[in-house]
Amino acid sequence: MVSATTASHLIFSSSQSISRFSPLQTLASCSSRHGGRRPHLPGGGGGVRCMAVAEGTGATKKKSGYEIETLTNWLLKQEQAGTIDAELTIVLSSISMACKQIASLVQRASISNLTGVQGAVNVQGEDQKKLDVVSNEVFSNCLRSSGRTGIIASEEEDVPVAVEESYSGNYIVVFDPLDGSSNIDAAVSTGSIFGIYSPNDECFAEIQEDGTLDTVEQRCVVNVCQPGNNLLAAGYCMYSSSIIFVLTIGKGVYAFTLDPMFGEFVLTTEQVQIPKSGKIYSFNEGNYQLWDDKLKKYIDDLKDPGPTGKPYSSRYIGSLVGDFHRTLLYGGIYGYPRDKKSKNGKLRLLYECAPMSFIVEQAGGKGSDGHHRILDIEPTEIHQRVPLYIGSVDEVDKLEKYLA
Repeated sequence: MVSATTASHLIFSSSQSISRFSPLQTLASCSSRHGGRRPHLPGGGGGVRCMAVAEGTGATKKKSGYEIETLTNWLLKQEQAGTIDAELTIVLSSISMACKQIASLVQRASISNLTGVQGAVNVQGEDQKKLDVVSNEVFSNCLRSSGRTGIIASEEEDVPVAVEESYSGNYIVVFDPLDGSSNIDAAVSTGSIFGIYSPNDECFAEIQEDGTLDTVEQRCVVNVCQPGNNLLAAGYCMYSSSIIFVLTIGKGVYAFTLDPMFGEFVLTTEQVQIPKSGKIYSFNEGNYQLWDDKLKKYIDDLKDPGPTGKPYSSRYIGSLVGDFHRTLLYGGIYGYPRDKKSKNGKLRLLYECAPMSFIVEQAGGKGSDGHHRILDIEPTEIHQRVPLYIGSVDEVDKLEKYLA
């Protein structure tokens, strides 16, 4: 009897312990009577009946304070859900690795003697910074080593490059390896921008011995010139007080922050939404006298306090990624218009305007050249430039009315 009583006590105590600590709510029904009599158990003697049932469906699991989601885990979940395939997962992981390397280079630029001008000029006639060249090489190498890219097109390269190492996936990746590099010496925020287009089986080509492009490769170069509507994924990485990786795969916008403790991008904001309107404008007003009169009128009206007594605030960093990221979070409008010197503006459609417009639309905003939706523009040149006005829907709509 002592033994049976002890066993019953232990079973009951164990049930209480489970009830207190397990996520399953355990109900212990322990009695020594059944209809006023002891139940008959095999082997005779008294006993205890214990019944455990799962908690109701209405209960919610409490999230652990130590539970985090890395970019790698997030990408694997998207792959499991069928939103992206395994090849695109690898491409995006390779891009995140490139961003980590570039972030380290940017932070150590002055120590590693990577500030200043390289001494060369890129295809757009701009002086290349040392970090422009290094970042381009880092980005290209990461994409090549992934084995899933068929064509890579960089703002720093004259023409798109067919990737010999590609054996599956064959995605087309366009990128600006280091936007805002003119700010490097002053330690102002910079960033990398990228866009990914559908794979193209025709882009498997062999390099001729004389190094010239064969007909297949020429066709691949043409295939890079796709409108932003065809983008499968786009994003940017901002190198500032935090390293922030912003990504869309066509299902909303997600922000990841690099945790320096273990070197992983951690999900910090889900489904980023830009405010429908804002009170911040971001234009380089040093070019004011070179602008069209309609644009001048628009800017002048923004400065007018009006009935509210509060004019718009002006914020301009000179780095597209930095200015865009602030606009994405706080609302407002960013603009780089055409002027008398730059008839089509200075930002590139493929590497900057289209990826950023894809991101902002996924966040509920709008990207325009002042008259047309950026994502509808069909590129005619690899390094084509277009004016860009991007931000909150109400603000971009307002500007288009002025320019109409």
